[in-house]
Amino acid sequence: MTGTAGGARATAGPSVGAGEETAGGPGETGAAEGGLDARLVAERGTFRLDVALRAAPGEVVALLGPNGSGKTTALRALAGLLPLTGGHLRLDGEDLERRPPESRPVGVVFQDYLLFPHLTAVDNVAFGPRCRGTAKARARAEARAWLDRMGLADHAGKKPRGLSGGQAQRVALARALATRPRLLLLDEPLAALDARTRLDVRARLRHHLAGFEAVAVLVTHEPLDAMVLADRVVVVEDGRVVQEGSPADVARRPRTDYVARLVGLNLYRGEARGHTVRVDGGPVIATADDLTGPAFVAFPPGAVTLHGDRPTGSGARDARRCAVAGLESHGDLVRVDLTGELPLVSDLTTVAAAELDLRPGATVWAVVDAARARAYRA
Repeated sequence: MTGTAGGARATAGPSVGAGEETAGGPGETGAAEGGLDARLVAERGTFRLDVALRAAPGEVVALLGPNGSGKTTALRALAGLLPLTGGHLRLDGEDLERRPPESRPVGVVFQDYLLFPHLTAVDNVAFGPRCRGTAKARARAEARAWLDRMGLADHAGKKPRGLSGGQAQRVALARALATRPRLLLLDEPLAALDARTRLDVRARLRHHLAGFEAVAVLVTHEPLDAMVLADRVVVVEDGRVVQEGSPADVARRPRTDYVARLVGLNLYRGEARGHTVRVDGGPVIATADDLTGPAFVAFPPGAVTLHGDRPTGSGARDARRCAVAGLESHGDLVRVDLTGELPLVSDLTTVAAAELDLRPGATVWAVVDAARARAYRA
């Protein structure tokens, strides 16, 4: 997923998308031997979490959602740091609720790493195996091997204050993996890094997760992290699952305003009839797909062209009068937020924006390219 666009106007879809949205999701992994099978029901004050998660060994699942959606609550429940008030938590067929957190085969990489400041990198990594009864010499040897795999062999003797953010993150990952967990939990693992470091560490993390044979659950609000690192994305809003599927499925067919903004699409919900969708309480949008019944329709901002005067010719019939609500730079383009009968977001070149003399409050005519408007079942 890339980009963040306003202008998505759909209501939330079902807690799990239609069958076409769930390929590779719980229906498949639930039947596999081993792996994670959980329904996490937990309450914190007035907030209630109710999230079902299933993942096969070797699968990386990303929990994606806005702040306050319940992602971290779900991670804490998986780690045993927050008791469940309902549901179940099974890993490789074993009920984890009966085991205290410290004895569970779970590794956690926290957002701020939580490395022991008084221990060197090698002793931080060796800490887990030592707690599980491994002799000191062997634990340190294994820790050095892990640091070598992370490209940190030359930093084994450094304490956390002598490490960069990216190096500290890799030490934290090595420490989690050194216990050979059957469930690896990553809590916003790249959030504390600057943009350049994040790019490098994300690539390294992808490499290590590709070779991880157990289940990994990544909690993030960054769509790019989810798209690059995960095999499957589970979108959580207000404590429940609103969409899940492969990264491509979620990016191509968003089902909520939040997801649409993340992937940079205009999104509406309505009733499809042939190659048109009548938006709930609004106008009709021509689409490339032939569909009947409740539907979503989505298209990128680049599919919306703007005109200073009402166009003539083939685009005139579908032209919509709009007012410019705001403008912002979006890479090498200008993103225009439009209000009107059909609120829209459009991307223009800087030259086109200048020629139209766009400014807040200006009136323009918008035309949506029907060939790029895709309809799918709600």
